[in-house]
Amino acid sequence: MLNIGIVGLGLIGGSIAKSAKKNTEARIYGFDADRSVTEYAMLSGIINGELNTDTLSECDAVFVCLYPEAAVSYVKENAEHFKKNSIVLDCAGVKRSVCSPCFETAEEKGFHFIGGHPMAGTQYSGIKNSKDTMFHNACFVLVPKHAEDVELIAKAREVVLSVGFSRVSVMTPERHDELIAYTSQLAHVVSNAYVKSPSAKSHKGISAGSYRDLTRVAYLNENMWTELFLDNKDNLCREIDVLIENLTEYSKALKDNDSEKLRQLLLDGKLAKEAAEK
Repeated sequence: MLNIGIVGLGLIGGSIAKSAKKNTEARIYGFDADRSVTEYAMLSGIINGELNTDTLSECDAVFVCLYPEAAVSYVKENAEHFKKNSIVLDCAGVKRSVCSPCFETAEEKGFHFIGGHPMAGTQYSGIKNSKDTMFHNACFVLVPKHAEDVELIAKAREVVLSVGFSRVSVMTPERHDELIAYTSQLAHVVSNAYVKSPSAKSHKGISAGSYRDLTRVAYLNENMWTELFLDNKDNLCREIDVLIENLTEYSKALKDNDSEKLRQLLLDGKLAKEAAEK
């Protein structure tokens, strides 16, 4: 029987625990810095027992569901306790700042570290918002030290799919952070900035799906996203600057009453969306 450890029983960690319980016969050990959360998870049957230095050494796979800096600290501080040849995956939203130090620690101590990113979630947080269906049709990004280590990647893929993910993607830390700046981080910045308009306070009754879609992730965890943004500021600033440049074109076309330019900008955007979805 597989033993799985989960560090951090929030939205993602709690969902991994629930999904693993539902989809596997694995024994699930969990830990959260908030003792009451760990106790709730045990009393609710979300986990089989507490993850500590003893049970950590029994785990074949460990998901570290913490903010980037805390994830690195946990891996380093517990390096002596990981089971030899076990697989340790983090779930932080950036990879360069996490993978580099953790790859080094894992190599020294005889376990396997693979960066990870579950491409799923909601604007809400905490174990009580976690779901055993969170990862249906979701991808888990694997970021190994060596892309040619096919055997290790296959083992990690098996673990990830067994806990409920539908597919796996493999890439480098650099490529991950470039893409996530566009697909996730920029969207959070735009949404968060958009709702600061004075009009936001009087929108009720005249808003529909487009407003809901654009503002959903404005409600975010400011502590987590501050760390993620700063860890990936080079890529994120580039994406923000591109967006500002594009928005400036729309603004200029409107101010100049240039219908042809505006029509072309709108067409270009529609075609870009179509191309991106192919």
